[in-house]
Amino acid sequence: MSSGQLLSIRPEELTFEVELEKQAYCSAKVINNSEHYVAFKVKTTSPRKYLVRPTISVIQPWDTGIIMVTLQAQKELPPDLECKDKFLIQSIKLPPHLVFEDIPPDLFNKDDNKVIEECRLSVVYVPARSGIVKIEEESEDTDVRDPDMARRRRAEEALRRVREELDFTLQQNKLLQHEIEMLRSSSRSRTAASFSLRFAAIVGLIGVLIGMLLNLALYRRSAA
Repeated sequence: MSSGQLLSIRPEELTFEVELEKQAYCSAKVINNSEHYVAFKVKTTSPRKYLVRPTISVIQPWDTGIIMVTLQAQKELPPDLECKDKFLIQSIKLPPHLVFEDIPPDLFNKDDNKVIEECRLSVVYVPARSGIVKIEEESEDTDVRDPDMARRRRAEEALRRVREELDFTLQQNKLLQHEIEMLRSSSRSRTAASFSLRFAAIVGLIGVLIGMLLNLALYRRSAA
C-alpha cells in the first residue's frame, strides 16, 4: 500500500494481464485517511497508452474511491514484458468553499502556500492466464487427439474473459455511483442556499395567480 497523510493507494503496483491487440484492465482503491474532503489528480508518464477514470475527483472524509485504468490494445509488447510506465496521484485538502464542480484547473499547481502529497505507482505487465494464446500455440495434433479437451479449454477461457469483463463493469458501476454521490453532495450546499429564494418566488407567483383569479371573479360578477 502506498500511503500518505491524506490518501492511501492500494495496491502499490498496477498489474495488467497483457495480450497482443487486446485491452487490459486494472483498478486501484483510494482511501481518505483524514477528516477533510480531499481532491486527487491522476497523472501518467504514458497518457496515450492508458485511459484513466476519473483523472480528477474528490474523496469524502474517511471514505474510499476507485480509480479504473484501461491499457489500450497494443500491437507489440516490451521485451520480457518489462514496463517502465509510472502513475502519479497527487492529493490536496479541498478548501471548504469549493465544491466538486468548481475545482480550478490550477488547484494542483505547486506553490509555497499549498501542501500537495504525491503517491507513485509502478506498472507491471504479466502474461494473460492460460487462455487462447496457449491453446493456439499447442500443436494441432493435441486437438486431434483430444478435441473435447480443446473445446473445454476454449470454453473456460471464454468464461474467464466474461467474468473479467463483468468484474470490470461492476467496478465501473461503483465508480459511477460514487461520482454521482459526489455531485449530489457537492450540490446540496447550493440547493440549500437557493431553496429559500425559489420558495419565495413560488409563493409570490402563487399570490399573483390568486390575485388574478380574484380580480377575474370580481370582474365577471360586476359585469353580470
